[in-house]
Amino acid sequence: MSIHPSALIDPAARLEEGVSVGPFTVIGAGVEIGAGSRIGSHCVIAGPTRIGRDNTIHAHASLGGEPQDKKHKGEATRLLIGDRNTFFEFTTVSRGTVDGGGVTRVGNDNWIMAYAHIAHDCVVGDHCVLANNATLAGHVVLEDWVILGGFVGIHQFCRIGAHAFIGMGSLVNADVPPFVIAADQYAVPRGINVEGLKRRGFEPERIATIKRAYRALFMSGAPLAAAKQQLAETAESSADVARMLAFIEKSERGLLR
Repeated sequence: MSIHPSALIDPAARLEEGVSVGPFTVIGAGVEIGAGSRIGSHCVIAGPTRIGRDNTIHAHASLGGEPQDKKHKGEATRLLIGDRNTFFEFTTVSRGTVDGGGVTRVGNDNWIMAYAHIAHDCVVGDHCVLANNATLAGHVVLEDWVILGGFVGIHQFCRIGAHAFIGMGSLVNADVPPFVIAADQYAVPRGINVEGLKRRGFEPERIATIKRAYRALFMSGAPLAAAKQQLAETAESSADVARMLAFIEKSERGLLR
C-alpha cells in the first residue's frame, strides 16, 4: 500500500493490498477498500462503505456521506460500490436510508464524471456514464449501459432502462424504457440509441426489431394498453422487446411518453 503521511485513516477502516491514498484524504471507520484501488488527494470516504477492486477515485470526491434526507436520523446505512469504477473530481455518492432499504449501490465499470451526484438509495448498474454535473435524486435506478449527458437531472424514484441515452441538460420526471434516447429541457422520447447499440455489437436485425417496438410505443398514437399488446406479440421472438415490456409492466412512476 502507498499511504501519504498526511492522510487520516481510521483504525477501523480496512484497506486491501495495493491500495494507494493521496494527501489529506480522510477515510472513516467502517470503510472497506478493495485491492488495487487508487484514492486521490482531499477525498472523504465515510462508512459504512464497501468499495471493490481497482477503483479510481479522483481528488475531492466524497463517498458514503449521510443521505440528504431530513428523515435520516443517523442510522448505520451503507454504500456498496463494485469494481473498476472511476469517480472524477468532486463527485458525491450518499449512503442509503432506512426507508429506502438502507443501501445505495453502484455496480462495476462505471464512469462518473466531475461534480456528478448519486443520492441515497439509488441503484446504478454496470457500464454507466454520468457526464459532468449529472444528478440522480433519491431512489433512482439506472440499469446497465445507461449514459447521462452533462447537467442531466433525474427525478426521485425514476427508472432508466438499459442502453438508454439522456441528452445534455434534460430533466427526467418519468421512467425511460430500455434502448430509448430522451432529450430536451423536459425530456421526451427522441428515438432509439442506435449508435450505442451498434458499438455494443447489436446486429441490424436486432436493432430493427427494437425500432419497431419503439414506433408501436411512442409513434403509433395507440393507447398504452394497445401498444403493450403489440410489444407482447413481438416479445415472443425478441428478448430485447421482452425486456422493454417487462420494464414497462414494472413502472410505478409512469413512462416518459
